[in-house]
Amino acid sequence: MAITKPIKDRIQALKAEYDVLRKGKDSLLVMIDEAEVPESVYNSNAIENSTLTLKETEKILLDMEVARDVSLREVYEAKNLARVIGYIRNKSKETEVNREVILLLHQMLIVVIDDKIAGRFRTKGEYVRVGTHVAPAPEHVERMIDAVITEYTSDFSAYFLDKIAKFHLDFETVHPFCDGNGRIGRILICFHLQRLGFPMIIIRNREKKEYYKSFGDYRDDKNAKTMEKVVSLALMEALHKRITYLKGDKIIRLSEFTKKHDKSAPAITNAARRQNIPAFREKGVWKIGENFE
Repeated sequence: MAITKPIKDRIQALKAEYDVLRKGKDSLLVMIDEAEVPESVYNSNAIENSTLTLKETEKILLDMEVARDVSLREVYEAKNLARVIGYIRNKSKETEVNREVILLLHQMLIVVIDDKIAGRFRTKGEYVRVGTHVAPAPEHVERMIDAVITEYTSDFSAYFLDKIAKFHLDFETVHPFCDGNGRIGRILICFHLQRLGFPMIIIRNREKKEYYKSFGDYRDDKNAKTMEKVVSLALMEALHKRITYLKGDKIIRLSEFTKKHDKSAPAITNAARRQNIPAFREKGVWKIGENFE
């Protein structure tokens, strides 16, 4: 099921506003992107059951000491993913997603963690399972990934977010790597969006239940609606955040906004989650421009 027209209209309006406001403010957008990296890294790794907190992730990326003993693997998972995020900001302007790009991103993500599998697809005898889903046999991986890429790049009629959601669902269904599939898949969502002039998005660990449900819905019923909802909400949130900063609004906590305007806290929080108001999260805290009425 495709994304509804009202949602498409909202995204189109937000994109138009974003494009007008961003002129001459590239440096601010780079600062927002860079400030968001620890949050992106934390959430993507947390979805994969990393034990690092957001604060620990921030410290690791700043080469600061972490209070407790953390595994070397988790340190490299954070540092490598941050490097991949930084890399695609420029790379996405140069080329469409292709097999070489995917393999390079995987190499960057897994290097040092497990060099034997970094930068290559699964080969003979390498099977993977995600929950109850056993991924296709390794001998089918290259052909299936090529088909996923070809479908995405040759479909000019589908709505861009429908295409991106389906690409992600198909990519994760194939699960082409021995490790790192989820993190690479979420990076590729951002790659696609950046090529189209949109900001990167964060799929948050707090939405993991809905996110994982989307794969079951797709495998069982070929229903991409759940993933489309996850991606469209994340994109609207990313746009609301950048528009608020580009306008120069004073940014306050949503809880402060609720008290100031004598609003129902549950109703306002629900509106934020649905992106019916221009609220966004920073370090897990809902915020909004003070001047919003």
